[in-house]
Order: sequence, then C-alpha cells, then structure tokens
Amino acid sequence: MKVVLFCGGMGMRIRETADSLTPKPLVTVGPRPILWNLMKFYAHYGHRDFILCLGHGAEAIKGYFLNYDERLSNDFVLRKGGADVELLARDIDDWTITFVDTGLRANIGMRLRAVRSHLEGEEAFFANYADGLSDLPLDRYLADFRSHGKIAQMLSVPAPQTVHMINADKNGLVQGIEHVSHSELRMNAGFFLFKREVFDYVGEGEELVEQPFQRLIQERQLVAYPHDGFWMAMDTFKDKMQFESLVAAGNTPWQVWR
Repeated sequence: MKVVLFCGGMGMRIRETADSLTPKPLVTVGPRPILWNLMKFYAHYGHRDFILCLGHGAEAIKGYFLNYDERLSNDFVLRKGGADVELLARDIDDWTITFVDTGLRANIGMRLRAVRSHLEGEEAFFANYADGLSDLPLDRYLADFRSHGKIAQMLSVPAPQTVHMINADKNGLVQGIEHVSHSELRMNAGFFLFKREVFDYVGEGEELVEQPFQRLIQERQLVAYPHDGFWMAMDTFKDKMQFESLVAAGNTPWQVWR
C-alpha cells in the first residue's frame, strides 16, 4: 500500500532548535531524520511506496534523498583507501518515493487533495503527519481497518500525561482539577488509513480533521484504533531532547526493524 506523508508544514513550535531553517521532517532522532525513521517503520511492514507532500523546506527534503548515503546507516567493507566500498546491507534501495509540491501554506486537507492523482487505482492507503513515531503493530492496525470496512481509521493514544483538566463555572471559579491520566481522554496520533472514497469528503480548502472528519462521523465511516504503547511527537525542542535521551539509552521502541 502507498504511504502519504505530510511534510510541508512550517514547524513553528520547533523553530527554537539550533538550525531553525531545517524543516521538521529532517530534524534528527539520533543519526537520522524523524522522516527517515517513520519511512523505515512503514517499510518494515512491507509498505515502501511513499508520496511526500512537500511545502516548507521542500528543497532540503529533496536534497536529503538525492544525496542519500547508505554507508551512514549500514555496515560496509572499505578497500583501496575508499575507492572500493562494498555495502553489507541496504536500507532504501527498494523504496519508491514520489515528491509532490503541495503548496507552501496548504493545510493537511489541501495537501491530500493535491496528491489524489498519485493514488489512482489504490483501494486504500496510509497517511501520516510525519512528525511522530510509534511502536504501533501496523499489521494489526491494517487488519482492524479491513475488518470494519469503513472509509477512514485514525490512531488514538492517551492524552499527554503532563496535562491537568480544569472544571470552572461561568464566572471562572474553579470547581475541580483532575490529572488527565485519571480521565478517558485520548488524542489523534496522526496515523491514518483511508479508502480512496475519502476524497469525496474533503472539500477545497478544508482542513482534514475538521469538516471532512465531521462528515465521516455523521455517516459512521470513521473508526479509532486505540494504542497504549509507545507514541511520541516531535513538536518542540524539548521533544527532540527527549528523543535524543531515548536514543542515548538504547531505548528506541519505534525501531521495530531492529
């Protein structure tokens, strides 16, 4: 199945990183960008045909793959002072990557509509915000989608554990405070599965999870798959530091290919 990755956002909340010109999908998690880690995740499950919806930082993302060096992530044998390099393994040589300019300031729904022609003949496809990693069992996720027979499926994860919910009256007087871990609140993790009919629900200029998802909900065509395992997004510099701490500790649950 094809995998649509939304890679064109401005990534404003992570602009405090040392290199503010780096588009969010190329912010590194260990030695490789988060985008590479996510693509490697899908490829592990056999889904190696990618469509990158580009916008901000398009040239940098294209350049990364055009100049990709497999020696940096694979074992190899070097001979003759570097004139002869024998790779002992490869990682992206069986990937197909379609690069599509979907607009500098387009929202997710607009980016999805822009790649519709690249999904001709596809019964269903994956889609992803391209800013989060998970140990989601993708084979089970796909099987669940097929069992429901609905048009759309989204991944639901527990809300951030650092959040407190406030219950206040109309005058602002606080009636109670509850830690989110004590509630049943869950959030959209940005891992989607769609049948091609989803395009019938996305109008011009519409944000994907707003009007289109409301239409799907009204027609009982949207299901949520709960996942309580690892999921983490790259939204802020703090998130990057947390990712780097996990890598340093050898705790990388999203690297299901290892």
